[in-house]
Amino acid sequence: MQNVTLTQVYKHPIAKKYVARAGLDHAINTAFSAFDIAIRENVDTDLATKAAFLHDMGHYQWYTEGEWDFHSYKENDIHAIKGAERAHKLLIRLGEDRKAAKEIALAILLHTDSYLPEGQLHLDPLQQVVACADEANEEPNGMHHYREITEETALLRLQSLDRLVAGSKVKKKTS
Repeated sequence: MQNVTLTQVYKHPIAKKYVARAGLDHAINTAFSAFDIAIRENVDTDLATKAAFLHDMGHYQWYTEGEWDFHSYKENDIHAIKGAERAHKLLIRLGEDRKAAKEIALAILLHTDSYLPEGQLHLDPLQQVVACADEANEEPNGMHHYREITEETALLRLQSLDRLVAGSKVKKKTS
């Protein structure tokens, strides 16, 4: 059973601000991909979809002389760190189970290695789902962050995903 739904998360002003800044369409597409992958890999769909929906809420815009500077952004990126903290705080405020909120935040933290020194990450199954779902929805030069979606369509898609999660039999295998 979902403690907090994606729809509830989306309606919170903090989520609206930071998820929209990073690309609402990308967040929703990544959450749907995470659902599909979680079903296939027997991972908790509730945790996977929340982590995938919130995975980029730490993004910020990086401009040089008024132009989007993708190279500098990638070089100086720490969005996963900022996003994990924001997501954890938001989920706790909304009443999410504390253990679940931590697992979601860790999956957000580890969905990319762009901010880490070179090395091999060892991801648990939930973290792998979120990383794969994000990768599946990426476009060259970060263009996936700029696709548009109306608020009405976003809400309908999230409500649909909430129904899928509620009806899924996959729960609690996260590590």
